[in-house]
Amino acid sequence: MADKKTEAKGAAQEMTERMKAAGEKMRASGEKMAERGSELGIRLLDQAEQNTREAFAAMRAAARAHDLSEVMHVQGEYLREQGTRSMAQAREIAEMIASFGREAIGRMTGRDDAKK
Repeated sequence: MADKKTEAKGAAQEMTERMKAAGEKMRASGEKMAERGSELGIRLLDQAEQNTREAFAAMRAAARAHDLSEVMHVQGEYLREQGTRSMAQAREIAEMIASFGREAIGRMTGRDDAKK
């Protein structure tokens, strides 16, 4: 009878330790996600700032244009460059989000600890 009580007590302690470890991993993962979310927000602001600067540069160039064909050329160049820039920015943000997800899953599953 004492053996069964000892076994049950040991199993309960093991379960408690596992729950504590899981809770700690979740807390650490949450902190890292908040930090990474901040990085993402800053990168989005950087991209918006870059896009705004490029838009104003194009507007200035169009305002200095001597005729309609030059305005059309400036607009065409801006649209082409903005399309390329938008695709690159979207890829960058997608990669950041995917990286954050991989890190979070690694932490939650313990695979991140195995690398240390």
